[in-house]
Amino acid sequence: MKMNAMDDTSATGSAAGKRTMPEICDASPGARSQTKRAVPRIVIVGAGFGGLSAALALARTPARIVVIDERNYHLFQPLLYQVATAGLSPADIAAPIRGILRRQRDAHVMLGSVTGIDLSAREVILRDRRVPYDYLIVATGARHAYFGHEEWAAVAPGLKKIDDATRVRRKILISLERAEGETDAQERRRLMTFVVVGGGPTGVEMAGAIAELAKIVLAMDFRAIEPAMSRIVLIEAGQRLLSAFPERLSAVAKRSLERLGVEVRLGVRVTHCDDGGVKLGEERIGSRTIVWAAGVAASPAAEWLDAPHDRLGRVAVTGDLSLHGHGDVFVIGDTAHVQDESGKPLPGIAPVAKQQGKYLAKLLQARITGRPAPPPFHYRHAGNLATIGRSAAVADFGFVRLTGVIAWLVWGAVHISYLVGFRNRVAVAFDWLWAYVTFQSGARLITEVEIDGAESAPHAL
Repeated sequence: MKMNAMDDTSATGSAAGKRTMPEICDASPGARSQTKRAVPRIVIVGAGFGGLSAALALARTPARIVVIDERNYHLFQPLLYQVATAGLSPADIAAPIRGILRRQRDAHVMLGSVTGIDLSAREVILRDRRVPYDYLIVATGARHAYFGHEEWAAVAPGLKKIDDATRVRRKILISLERAEGETDAQERRRLMTFVVVGGGPTGVEMAGAIAELAKIVLAMDFRAIEPAMSRIVLIEAGQRLLSAFPERLSAVAKRSLERLGVEVRLGVRVTHCDDGGVKLGEERIGSRTIVWAAGVAASPAAEWLDAPHDRLGRVAVTGDLSLHGHGDVFVIGDTAHVQDESGKPLPGIAPVAKQQGKYLAKLLQARITGRPAPPPFHYRHAGNLATIGRSAAVADFGFVRLTGVIAWLVWGAVHISYLVGFRNRVAVAFDWLWAYVTFQSGARLITEVEIDGAESAPHAL
């Protein structure tokens, strides 16, 4: 999970820039020596699940913690699809990083975009400054992957940031509004067709949520269009949905989606995307709303570190999650290539990143205090969860497999427990209960409008 700290602009840092830095970022040799003699400086790049877990677990460590992120909030990405389908508001799944770390007096938060890492100087390079480190944790997450067709991003947004989710929400709601007044039958069909590419948990959850939004909202709030006019298509190149789950649960998920009216297309690949739809080989599906949930790639960390990496860009690390040849640099979460006992890469999910963050906190505490280091990192897999619309889900815990309402309740409890901050947990629980009882959502607001297909500035509605 996945807070990228990236920027396309290069920065090398200047003497003038260093003179104007706050004390925490003073990169002068004297300051570096003094810092090392006093307390070590642990720099964490990325405030996603891994980076934030490490920062919180380092609370009682005799060290200065610096957390760098390009956004000032921690985001709970697994629930972004609910923001995209107007089930939750962005504030329900995000919390300010400074607020989360306010009780840690030695933890400092820095807003900035990382453009590189200087391993020889032991500095993180931002656009306008350099930040020295004694220990570095890179937890910059993942980004969308379009398999060599980056131009598809303009018409098929994924779900990695709040901006992505609000953009998808806007597209869905505007399509419904336009369909209500559209007189051309072919254009109305395009407006009422929603395509989700990718049959993993995000794609399955997104397709189910759109299906329920269309079914319930169209019936209650619109007059000219109705649920039967909507078409939701889920496209998966593999032979089944949720490939990380047992086949039985994959089949249950497929049947649940089909009961919601989702058209599941397996074993087919998207060969083209544009603002009018997608092509599956020679077949074309017209749609004004395409959501990408088919692939991810690691952040540019491998380039910053000039390190070996896999085809997804994940950095190869040692057993203690450190960079080969650099025992003071660590890479975790979606940015790292870590294998389980069977030799398979660990999945890019929140529990992996959180466990790795906590492990590094123990490792660094041991190094700083002179205690024996813990053994190599070992991931303890708790299970897989995916929801399919309202009150249906699948859950695989190995020793037990759940479906239906029970799985949905477990899924909800687990996700609420992962939210940072009591306020967020209460808000999400209340919103879910309210939507369940009343079939209404308080987040169906179009905060920006489109004119002739182009997005305009925000408007008050």
